Amino acid sequence: QVQLVESGGGLVQPGGSLKLSCAASDDNFASYTLTWFRRAPGKERDFVAAVSWGKMTFYAESVKGRFTISRDNVKKMVYLQMASLKPEHTAVYYCAAVRGGVNVPTDEQSYDHWGQGTQVTVSS
Repeated sequence: QVQLVESGGGLVQPGGSLKLSCAASDDNFASYTLTWFRRAPGKERDFVAAVSWGKMTFYAESVKGRFTISRDNVKKMVYLQMASLKPEHTAVYYCAAVRGGVNVPTDEQSYDHWGQGTQVTVSS
């Protein structure tokens, strides 16, 4: 059972940057697809970005060119670098993991390991 712990959230001004981190506990970390989701106030949780076990990356259209996902298999970490943040990026950001397969799922139902979430607030 992999455990995920997010960190790095906080309050940032519009136009600012923030880097989220997610630490994992499983020795099979390298075999997992790792994904960031977010839940904005009053909205459903939705897909943000994913990195496959082969380090291929996938992004929601709304964050392409603005967010970057990466992973470090030695440190068992996954990161989400966020730039040019806007108030609409305010949300609780969740790290999720699933054993890697051929496809990289973007629906939350496909993921069986979740972190507790970290709050990101973009406001002046």
